[in-house]
Amino acid sequence: MESTESRTLGHSGITVGALGFGCWAIGGEWQDTVGNPLGWGTVDDEESVAAIRRAIELGVTFFDTADAYGTGHSERVLGRAVRGRRDEVVIATKWGNVCDEATKTLTGADDTPAYARRALTASLRRLDTDHIDLYQLHLSDTALDRAAELRDLCEEFVREGLIRAYAWSTDDPERAALFAEGAHCAAVQHACNVLQDAPEMLALCAERDLASVNRSPLAMGLLAGRSGGGARCASVAGRDIRTVPPAWLRWFGKGGVPAPEWAARVESVRDVLTSDGRTLAQGALAWLWARSPHTVPIPGFRSVAQVEENAGALAYGPLRDGQLKEIRDLLAA
Repeated sequence: MESTESRTLGHSGITVGALGFGCWAIGGEWQDTVGNPLGWGTVDDEESVAAIRRAIELGVTFFDTADAYGTGHSERVLGRAVRGRRDEVVIATKWGNVCDEATKTLTGADDTPAYARRALTASLRRLDTDHIDLYQLHLSDTALDRAAELRDLCEEFVREGLIRAYAWSTDDPERAALFAEGAHCAAVQHACNVLQDAPEMLALCAERDLASVNRSPLAMGLLAGRSGGGARCASVAGRDIRTVPPAWLRWFGKGGVPAPEWAARVESVRDVLTSDGRTLAQGALAWLWARSPHTVPIPGFRSVAQVEENAGALAYGPLRDGQLKEIRDLLAA
């Protein structure tokens, strides 16, 4: 399969393909303290393992998870899937959220250095590995002075051989720039997709030579839908975060029905994104690659079929400049 070019995570020397996969969805069901779902519904662990191994076969080797996803379950599944192949993959995980594994509940957050070390030790154990390739702060609004402490702690982790590089998962360029002052900061993870551009963050990644790891590249599934209208996305069912969307999840209304204004925007650009034989999801990934040579989108997955479709985008490469402009003009209208 012809691929788009590879990416190097900052100055780390860690090379990945232009596409990674996010492992939030394979964590299964978990919840907040009032019982609202934070996962994507039930999962089949055997299918998840098969999907990860299929991704590796297709040349996708970058996998992003977090200790909070399924309150540790996502890390365990990923660790199982890559056992015996650890040197073939690049693993990113995150810390900062505090969970109760027994009740599958997110109970709070902890940005202290002491907790960061405990969290790293626990992630290494769940992933069944002796190092994390990219360790990411998962608290988007940590105060700058505390973040500077955590950045320096990550440098200690690098010296100890526990991690190779680190990043912050935040949508604030000022916070990302603070972490980027560290010698082994290699990336920033931030929201970016056709419906939610991030020009300031992409400019920062270009200026500081950081990888732009793109969460929500398919707008939580809205940019993977097969048709327009107000119907619920086929993948939304049961105890899925999209059925009771938190304030930040703008693309869906109660019950997992796409918000009409966002669904209309998707329809306005569908023909451009699906040109040249791409599916809608493949076009959305191609848009990200066209936006910047630093982007590494990490779409979620729960099945081998989803992995195969998203990995298929690599054969098409980025959108052309003219298509990028056409989409910009259509959304502006």
